[in-house]
Amino acid sequence: MSTTIITDHPAWRSTATGEQARLVEHQGDAWLTIWNPRAEHLGLWPITGDAAADQPPVAYTSPIELPATPDHAEPLFGELVQLGTVARLNNPSIWDALCTAILRQVVPVPQARKRHHNLYAAYGRSVATRAGDLYLTPAPEVLLRVSSSGYSAIGCKASETTLRAAAEAYLDCGKQWTALDPERLTKELIEVPCIDEWTAAAAAADYTGDFSIYPHGDLAVRAWATKAADGLTFPSADREFEALWRRWAPTRPALHALTLFTLAWGCSPRASA
Repeated sequence: MSTTIITDHPAWRSTATGEQARLVEHQGDAWLTIWNPRAEHLGLWPITGDAAADQPPVAYTSPIELPATPDHAEPLFGELVQLGTVARLNNPSIWDALCTAILRQVVPVPQARKRHHNLYAAYGRSVATRAGDLYLTPAPEVLLRVSSSGYSAIGCKASETTLRAAAEAYLDCGKQWTALDPERLTKELIEVPCIDEWTAAAAAADYTGDFSIYPHGDLAVRAWATKAADGLTFPSADREFEALWRRWAPTRPALHALTLFTLAWGCSPRASA
């Protein structure tokens, strides 16, 4: 069975050889991950630290975990099954997951990727890798020192207040957050000033890898489901779409798989075919 990588996180970068590369921070060390689409292989290499250390977490979800095809939904499910097994590098940094969700708030994917790159390139740590220079998440202490003009200069002024609030909360509670289950983590993140339900759920799903808690009425989920399922009409309102989604996937594993596969389809070559 084939394997597809989901590159929903905006830190993924295309290389000159057609691979996908990303730099992450795991247990204090920088790791380079590269997806080779021809070999369908995800490789992980430590840039700093001990090569024998635990690798960042990678999750594999089989299409067997998708729910039974609902009535009239064959166009969507037929496309999703074609992805084979979906591999995902779960975000090993809850701080990065929170920053990323904030930068993705209420903006299209291309704009979110640009904002993410600008912030990380300006204030994150640059690391030389075999895939070129890549950037780690700016430290919360650094983002608290950035001036308003500094945020404006990189196109992130709209996220300034939320990033500052998140940085202060992470410095106070970050260690406790890592021990929470997905639902509790979402609830704790919502308590951070300026963090709404969408941002909290998206960050928690990114960190834990559990897409049963993802905001299922998200525009990206609706958009990719609509494009994948040619001729199938979906509700346009968030809550109505989410209610349909949950009827189609009534169990937690099925809801995780349906959401993950739909987002993976949007990252795959099938979406641009």
